[in-house]
Amino acid sequence: MMNRNNKKFIPVMLMPFCEDKSIDYAALENLVELYLKAGAEGLFANCLSSEMFELSKQEMLESVSFIVKKVAGRVPVVATGTFSETVEEQAAFVKEIYATGIDAVIVITSLMAEEKDDEATFRSNVKALLALTDGVPLGFYECPVPYKRVIAPDFLGELVKTGRITYHKDTSLDINNVSAKIGGTAGADDFGLYDAYMGHAVATLEAGSAGLSCIQGNYFPELIVWLCHNYSDAAQRDKVDQVQQFLSDNMGVMHYAYPNSAKYYLQLTGVDINTVCRRTDIEELDEDTKIKLNKLKVDYENLEIA
Repeated sequence: MMNRNNKKFIPVMLMPFCEDKSIDYAALENLVELYLKAGAEGLFANCLSSEMFELSKQEMLESVSFIVKKVAGRVPVVATGTFSETVEEQAAFVKEIYATGIDAVIVITSLMAEEKDDEATFRSNVKALLALTDGVPLGFYECPVPYKRVIAPDFLGELVKTGRITYHKDTSLDINNVSAKIGGTAGADDFGLYDAYMGHAVATLEAGSAGLSCIQGNYFPELIVWLCHNYSDAAQRDKVDQVQQFLSDNMGVMHYAYPNSAKYYLQLTGVDINTVCRRTDIEELDEDTKIKLNKLKVDYENLEIA
């Protein structure tokens, strides 16, 4: 049974690109090591931070296979495997990407039904996918693209009881919803809810989440690891509160022009990564944004978290 006091950080991986926008595998290998050196206890590959919608399926398979090979069993790896297709086609790709050696395939909730579809249609499609992928461990991600579909606590609890669901990345932004999901899945073996919203990072850890899976980990992964390890330490309470305030105060700058902004920030810290992105629907990484990111780095260094 999962230890609810053992909180883990699962990074949502960036995808580095060369100037010609091909995948930069040397930089990707360096990112894997950066996350693991910081103390990450798992990796979420082929996600929105990886610009998954801008990757071909072949690129998805090749990049995830590369990550699995470089991780070499040191931590679990999960990766998205459902896109805008029929349930049968989604099931086929779930099996294909699972064959790369990942530990679970992540299902995008908003791609299991169209925005206009009702809850019954969504639930029916999810159950059909489970039936067509028997034996494949799955997880869920309330990805905000193409739209956000928040999974209901009762349905998540029902699915977890099947023993097939190992991971849920929550983006509800609602601590009451998160708490209800944690309560509805309590006692489940090998399942963990990981919150993406750092506005209530400490509260979600205190509520019993398995840990955090957030974009902030692409700026300072070691800070998110520190928070997971120290959130309940009474001796560190002042620092924990300081970190929570820092994360809340800087939400805007870290989300603006993301993931370009995260790549630029990593450059500031000495990481060899290009700021090139394939996404065209994000804000420009202009000089004003760079000034704010430089200030973010200074403010982070001034936290003095031991």
